[in-house]
Amino acid sequence: MIKLIALVPLFPLIGFLINGFFGKKLSKGLSGGIASVSVLASFIVAVLAFLELEHSTNKSHVVELFSWISADTLNIPFEFLYDPLSAWFLLIITGIGFLIHIYSTGYMHDDAGFSRFFTYLNLFVFFMLLLVMGNNYLIMFVGWEGVGLCSYLLIGFWFKNQAYNDAARKAFVMNRIGDLGFLLGIILIFVSYGSISYGDVFSRAGVSSNAVVTAIALLLFIGAMGKSAQIPLYTWLPDAMAGPTPVSALIHAATMVTAGIYMIVRSNVFYSISEVASETVAIVGVVTAIFAATIGLLQNDIKKILAYSTVSQLGLMFLGLGVGAFSSSVFHVTTHAFFKALLFLGAGSVIHAMGGEQDIRKMGGLKGKIKITYITMLLGTIAISGIPPFSGFFSKDEILAHTYEHSKLLWVLGMIASMLTAFYMFRMLFLTFFGKFRGTHEQEHHLHESPSSMTIPLMVLAALSVLGGALGLPEFWHMPNWMSEHLSPIILHKNPSALDHTTEWTLMGLAVVAAGVVIYFAHAMFITNGVLPLENEEKMKPWQKLIYNKYYVDEFYDAVIRKPLDLISTAFYKFLDLQVIDGLVNGVGSMVKGTGNVVRLLQSGNIGFYIVSMVLGVILILLFTFII
Repeated sequence: MIKLIALVPLFPLIGFLINGFFGKKLSKGLSGGIASVSVLASFIVAVLAFLELEHSTNKSHVVELFSWISADTLNIPFEFLYDPLSAWFLLIITGIGFLIHIYSTGYMHDDAGFSRFFTYLNLFVFFMLLLVMGNNYLIMFVGWEGVGLCSYLLIGFWFKNQAYNDAARKAFVMNRIGDLGFLLGIILIFVSYGSISYGDVFSRAGVSSNAVVTAIALLLFIGAMGKSAQIPLYTWLPDAMAGPTPVSALIHAATMVTAGIYMIVRSNVFYSISEVASETVAIVGVVTAIFAATIGLLQNDIKKILAYSTVSQLGLMFLGLGVGAFSSSVFHVTTHAFFKALLFLGAGSVIHAMGGEQDIRKMGGLKGKIKITYITMLLGTIAISGIPPFSGFFSKDEILAHTYEHSKLLWVLGMIASMLTAFYMFRMLFLTFFGKFRGTHEQEHHLHESPSSMTIPLMVLAALSVLGGALGLPEFWHMPNWMSEHLSPIILHKNPSALDHTTEWTLMGLAVVAAGVVIYFAHAMFITNGVLPLENEEKMKPWQKLIYNKYYVDEFYDAVIRKPLDLISTAFYKFLDLQVIDGLVNGVGSMVKGTGNVVRLLQSGNIGFYIVSMVLGVILILLFTFII
């Protein structure tokens, strides 16, 4: 089955082509069915290939397809690499992607652009699969750019709303900034090693100077910062909520934002060599985790809360990567895919029940009206808050334990980010499902549970959120840490844990107690005392205004970057474009026209004048010849 692994990206591509060319002629059921079945087929092949890989002694398979680029010393084949890392990401992308496709058939049922939506969705999955399956950085980059294009199409799916178009354009532009760093990193890799194929590069990574390796690692990280929304290239992700909710789940949980994590784990040899690059990744990650978590504290849009939660969780993953806990970060990518997809799809179910309302200030008391959505979102909230034995507890604990070994300060900051996560997630849960209903009478009358096409994926994801921690049980429990063992062939420089069992138990206990205290405080605040978010921004305290307005980062970028660039562009347009370039082009045209007006006067039609001119011309040619 591993030899047929190329079928995994092929099926979504076929689904894209069918819906793209014939979607308008197909019924909605058939269109959604084709898109969903294509991803299901990819998932089945991925599972069968994964089982074969698990029982194989050879953990790395290269599937050659064709010769792609050959020019002088540049030789780039189009081939796939199937190893433990790509195998695991294929399961996440196709598995979670299939559930999101099924959910979308119910969520988007009444939308006029139904077939177009599934066309984009299939194309998105195809490019993400290409990204993780390529055996060189160029194929990864093609997939990288492809998911960027699809995110633009999906975020701006409802293109009649200009604000959504602006959000799509913002995501596209900010990702291009990071992509430039990634592209420069690929060029430097080729210049340094004469190849961009993983096997050639990683086997000789140490032959270059530490400065070159550091430069490569930092350039790749710039690309990851854009795609995985790290400071300062994070502001596009919350605005990406403009797209339909299934798009939010796909982008935030299983695909696009995890691309940066995948790329760094795949390139782990560079970060193992360069301490500067690793420290940079860890610091940026932990700062992003805390920064985004504080913004989430006072947001009132249910999807925006989850968006900032994603940014914060990605920060924790980068913290893990920075301290060398590569398999732990992949473990958290996995558990995060479970509970974040669940939470986004659950939020979509809430929005569906509320008739499109996303403001939690206008919700409340929904747990009795949409019980399945409430129970599944409760499980997802517990999981992301790091409460045992749910999946998020084990993956967060691994990252924090490795961080404690590396730096006590980074561990404290990571703990703070985790505590903030528990608070704003339970704030969202309590304000949405508890207390009295605060919406309109029409909204209350409209309340109903979502159809089974939406609730079944919620239940499956809820089960995974509860049980997913079994993939990475702590080694000191005398249980196999399956994730660590599975990824060990691709982690080129492993740092064994030096923590004793007492310290690990203590750290776990502190994490649980901290989360419990924060949840108790949130319950006392929003349930016992009935505190509600302020409706009027003018009544907020200065620090609340600062957080509510997201620290005015967008306004800062607008004032410091966009407006000066607009002024420079206007000045260049008025002077360089209109005066110099246009002046030069128009001047040449005017000169030719003027010369033509003078020369045409010589064409008098007088034969005698022509003969005299010819004789004078011959004389001048002879004189010129003799003089020279």
